[in-house]
Amino acid sequence: MKYISVFAFLSLLISQSLTAQEIETNDSIVKLNPVTISPIQQSPERLPETKENVIYAGKKNEVLKLSAITANVATNNTREIFSRVPGVTVWENEGSGIQINVGVRGLSPNRSWELNTRQNGYDISSDVFGYPEAYYNPPLEAVESIELIRGGASLQFGPQFGGMLNYNLKRENKKKFSFETQNTLGSYNLTSSYNAIGGKINKFSYYAYNHSRSGDGWRENNQYKVRNSHLFLEYAFSEKTKLTAEYTNMDYQMQQAGGLTDAQFNDNPRQSFRERNWFGTPWNLFSISFDTKISERFSSNTKLFGLIGERNSVGFTATPNNPDAINPSTNDYANRRVDRDYYKNYGIENRNLFRYDLGSIKNNLAFGIRLYKANTNRQQEGKGTTGSDFDLNIEGRYPRDLDFSTENVALFAENQFKITDKFSVTPGIRYEYIGSKGEGRFGISSGNDVPFENKNITRSKALLGVGLEYKLNTTNFYANITQAYRPVLFSDITPPAVNDVIDPNLKDASGYNADLGYRGTFKNYLNFDFSLFYLSYNNRIGGIRQHVNNDPTQGTYLYRTNLGETINKGIEGFVNLNITRLLEIENAFGNIDAFATVSFIDSRYTDFKIYSASGTAPNVVITESNLKGNRVENAPRYIHNFGLSWNKKGFSTTLQYKISGKIYTDANNTITPSANGVTGLLDDYKILDLSAEYKFLKNYNIRGGVNNLSNETYATRRAGGYPGPGILPGDGRTFYISLGAKF
Repeated sequence: MKYISVFAFLSLLISQSLTAQEIETNDSIVKLNPVTISPIQQSPERLPETKENVIYAGKKNEVLKLSAITANVATNNTREIFSRVPGVTVWENEGSGIQINVGVRGLSPNRSWELNTRQNGYDISSDVFGYPEAYYNPPLEAVESIELIRGGASLQFGPQFGGMLNYNLKRENKKKFSFETQNTLGSYNLTSSYNAIGGKINKFSYYAYNHSRSGDGWRENNQYKVRNSHLFLEYAFSEKTKLTAEYTNMDYQMQQAGGLTDAQFNDNPRQSFRERNWFGTPWNLFSISFDTKISERFSSNTKLFGLIGERNSVGFTATPNNPDAINPSTNDYANRRVDRDYYKNYGIENRNLFRYDLGSIKNNLAFGIRLYKANTNRQQEGKGTTGSDFDLNIEGRYPRDLDFSTENVALFAENQFKITDKFSVTPGIRYEYIGSKGEGRFGISSGNDVPFENKNITRSKALLGVGLEYKLNTTNFYANITQAYRPVLFSDITPPAVNDVIDPNLKDASGYNADLGYRGTFKNYLNFDFSLFYLSYNNRIGGIRQHVNNDPTQGTYLYRTNLGETINKGIEGFVNLNITRLLEIENAFGNIDAFATVSFIDSRYTDFKIYSASGTAPNVVITESNLKGNRVENAPRYIHNFGLSWNKKGFSTTLQYKISGKIYTDANNTITPSANGVTGLLDDYKILDLSAEYKFLKNYNIRGGVNNLSNETYATRRAGGYPGPGILPGDGRTFYISLGAKF
């Protein structure tokens, strides 16, 4: 019942907008009442119809201006930053903020892999098609804004189902030279320093920053050290043509505290039984971009981008009920496992926007092409040292040594037909060619290589979509339905065991996203967006247990193929009400904003066959069942955020309250936790965060805050492998204080 008032408020708002222009008649005179249009818009904002040669009309989107949000950006506190975006699930398994794990609408948050993650418009994940995990994310102190475009982004940006997430970095275009510094201290030896210079001299612009952060972590065995460096250069040949170049380098090393059993978690969530587990990821990003405005009607952008990076881990990877103990016979620890990935990717993406008239209809045509090539060298299961430090040396060779490559060609186009000044229709199409190849060594048996059966998958795919938008003053109705897909991943074509078999006709996951909503601003005190969504996710991959040679006496093997479908549907809502503007008392009391994001998510399997084997040869029995009706793992039924912000004369503060529902952590919807902590229902949780900032003497600021103010004990995920099997606790209460300046 408590949420009925939210929708009642929405209905009232719609009726007010529809009657905002009442008509007064006096015989032959018709006079419209004046309508107040305010440029003020609280975060999040919405993207315009077109921007940087992309059409956003009819698409659900949010733009988070970080300068308008009081939050802990020193440690990339994702829970606070995304609190104003409905339906965002956040995995919190360590407080370093190095990896941002977000998902939307019940999709997995695992390193944001259901989103197309970008920085300044170019790719930053390992391999967009074969391994789309984002091991790199920029430090949020360096970010100007975050753009999130939901499923309708698939036509302009390609996969994945969640849409596109883009981090726009800060720039300085007003001064010849500027300097910014922000230095933070916090709980558990947190130290962070962000330093940047930038400026514009005639036609030349530049920006460079270095960010370093380290800490011991809230949990035992959870220390980390990260450094991010970035250089941006731009030369404007004219007001219409410019050339930019960027380089980003990141390097980090963090200790992995590992998972816990539920008994260990309940006893002390800060404890850790893994002191020898480490992870590190050097990362390099390159980009050259050419922008030109050929005429008032035609503009073009071409980006050449590349990535060279690594993923390195070493540790004892057993479940938490298996201690990492010294062996009395050897008087030493067991050898650790070493896994390493090497990534080399490059691509070119061209985007164009052409404005033209078709009779009385104004049109915006966005079109382009993308060429992309990626290579991943994956070395796994190396026999590491018995030591405790971050040592990647191994004995002998890696049993698994694989090379994966991806080639992609994409053509895309969307046309916005502006039927009237208020109503537009935007159909679009994207054509994709993807070639995926895998080869190498799958294992070593008796000193001999076990070859990996070469995989070569090629496919061509067309995606269609259409968006509609109808404007009502400062609000608009929008609707969108767009096809999406998720390419077969490298892990999908790699058998878990030597005798497992991969379907040679394995298909990409496919489906579509649909949105229907109403959004906008009202006068200068209200910002809102309410919508319904429907997400169909077909061709999910799973394993079929089969008898070897159809003979029960020979045991079984796992056959990985496309098995089923899930449907995610629900309601998403956001509202920000400036109370003091509404009451016209802001001059006396400053700005007091109350905001809420609500999301109700129903994610279920509609058809997914599973198989289990029982008995022993020669009497092995395979039983088939179906997950139909089960809830999708890692998808809470609701995620709500409520907040109150106040700012006046340089002081701002935000108190935020997050509520997240229970989640199943496996597709079988197991409720009782397993003895090793890998499966079992996770309870709902409630988190309170407080952040504040005071700007003084024009150039200086002091920031501070408390995360998890009530010291809630909670967990957002369980892991079956990295970063350590078991339940992974969220951080308890932590503090931070920061001093900064900008000249």
